[in-house]
Amino acid sequence: MQETLNFAGQVAIITGAGGGLGRLYALDLAKRGASIVVNDLGGTVDGSGSSTTAAESVVAEIEAAGGKAMANAADVTDEVAVNAMVADTIKTFGRIDILINNAGILRDKSFTKLEITNWNKVIDVHLNGAALCTKAVWNHMKEQGYGRIIMTTSPSGIYGNFGQANYGAAKAGLWGMMNTLGLEGAKSNIHVNCIAPSAGTRMTETIMDAGTLKMLAPENITPAVVFLCSETAPNRRVLVAAAGTYTLAEMVETQGIHLAEAERTPEAIAAHWEKIADRENAEPVNSAMEGVAKLVKAMVNA
Repeated sequence: MQETLNFAGQVAIITGAGGGLGRLYALDLAKRGASIVVNDLGGTVDGSGSSTTAAESVVAEIEAAGGKAMANAADVTDEVAVNAMVADTIKTFGRIDILINNAGILRDKSFTKLEITNWNKVIDVHLNGAALCTKAVWNHMKEQGYGRIIMTTSPSGIYGNFGQANYGAAKAGLWGMMNTLGLEGAKSNIHVNCIAPSAGTRMTETIMDAGTLKMLAPENITPAVVFLCSETAPNRRVLVAAAGTYTLAEMVETQGIHLAEAERTPEAIAAHWEKIADRENAEPVNSAMEGVAKLVKAMVNA
């Protein structure tokens, strides 16, 4: 029999939790005993505007079900506001155990038509916003010797998607940040993971048909995120979730070849390309230094 995950006594900050995926995460964690900070700027899909209504509505849902929650309308790109949110959370609930960086916007255009202002805004909300929120809770989690942090990446960041250069770059950056922070936080029992969801939400309802939206119900993502919030969560993993299917995404490196110094030419690389790109026996590399060690070993054994 599977043990029920319980978050009694824990406190979670969830950004972008006034609707969509964030709201579902908040409701489920609250049902399992966590106190929730429902952060939401209350803007539109492209990030314009603001309102406290969305966050307050989710807080009301949680409290009506017997849970504990507080609303917060901080802009995740505003360092002062983010630090104040964290301070208010500690003052109100005494600790922070979980941070889910879920806030995001879309400003999709092909790269030819993409204005740099829209590049910067998407990077700012997704990547810089997650960095600011994570930085704000980091030392607190280190001092208490525990933390679970979730970054929201995307298949667009892992594999690419037409018209989403800004969004894809931000989401890939979150993967890179996760890899480093997972290493730095491990000794303090801070686990940092990514969720890569495909779900029918306000952000995707204009680009998906009704059948696809139904199949990609956002409720399917919640179990994966709640697991990553738990004490049994792994560290430095990308969990892909869509339509009830859950997979692990990894970046791997092929075995490749080692060229003698006299043979290190672009022509030689072209000639050996098939072997360099051969994915048989490809394997993940756990850190940059491990990657360097692998290359040095290949040279020594050549």
